[in-house]
Amino acid sequence: MLEGIDEATAQILQTYGFDSNLFETLAKRLRSGQAGPESNRISGTIAPPGAGEVSALPPIGSTARDRLTSLGVAAIAEGRVGAIVLAGGMATRFGGVVKAGVEVFAGATFLDLKLRDMAAAARHGRVPVYLMTSFATDAEIAQMAAPYTTDARPIETFPQLVSLRLTPEGELFVGDDGKPSPYAPGHGDMSFALRRSGCLERFRAAGGTTLFMSNVDNLTATLDPAVIGAHLESGKAMTAEMAPKVAGDRGGAPARVDGVLQIVEGFRFPEDFDQDAIPVFNTNTLTFDAAALDRDFDLSWFAVSKTVDDRPVVQFEHLVGQLSAFLPTHFLRVARDGADARFQPVKDPEELELRRPEIRRALEARGVL
Repeated sequence: MLEGIDEATAQILQTYGFDSNLFETLAKRLRSGQAGPESNRISGTIAPPGAGEVSALPPIGSTARDRLTSLGVAAIAEGRVGAIVLAGGMATRFGGVVKAGVEVFAGATFLDLKLRDMAAAARHGRVPVYLMTSFATDAEIAQMAAPYTTDARPIETFPQLVSLRLTPEGELFVGDDGKPSPYAPGHGDMSFALRRSGCLERFRAAGGTTLFMSNVDNLTATLDPAVIGAHLESGKAMTAEMAPKVAGDRGGAPARVDGVLQIVEGFRFPEDFDQDAIPVFNTNTLTFDAAALDRDFDLSWFAVSKTVDDRPVVQFEHLVGQLSAFLPTHFLRVARDGADARFQPVKDPEELELRRPEIRRALEARGVL
């Protein structure tokens, strides 16, 4: 299937860790009908989380919040905390412009604001930052980030992996330009790419123990010492931030699958399961024990339908939230609105216009703006 690939595509595949054996296996699954919407669904016993299984981040000004903040500040001061920002993907939703470089406020891009937040945290101690890029964003983000690195906030980039799109029949998709169509196969690459790059090894060798991960487009998911403190106090390997649902929300949510509480993506729930029975959903803001990430995970590959050059394609992706099926996870409910908001994601220009005032209020309250 891969014979005769053009030189430029072959170079991308070689540079960004393309696995030809895995590709052939997934294509075979698609051709045989073993991959698709039904195979993505969970077949085990599934139930909502029990009472008290999603704890709340205490409100600002409370004694409990101050105690968690002190725990987090101490960890940062000891050089044990680092930050991961997911800035990969395909640079398509803002008209082909890399989202990290899109201006949110005058003179401040998504990446500027994320790194300003990390600089605020670095007042307490050294906070290394790891930016996950993709083949489509790597060079530009590395160039953007270079001027921002300091001794207190060293910055490294690490690219996620790459694969090739398929036709719905499981054959290699060829675009209108006559070439195969590479893509970045989901944020589930995070732990694999972090290890492959050597970033995780270097972080741990320097005494790092805790990694806070957020999306570059969720600016209110700031590195709050209280969140770090809540993670440390939980004693769990992973903390997943959950936001209250509002009407129309669809997405991942905490649920018990065969007794194990984990993040389940919306498309994986059985059709007859009432997702509204779970009042919170996943924000994709996660905190990890670094040692727990230093292993392989058997994450599922999900067949996702897309449109490229006005034609249907299938790309296989894996999702970082599924790490909660392998790691003991603390589920933390956080505010969605107001000064303590932690979930204001921006997927396209229209959403940026809608959310900009709320983002400004939250970042001003935290001294980022």
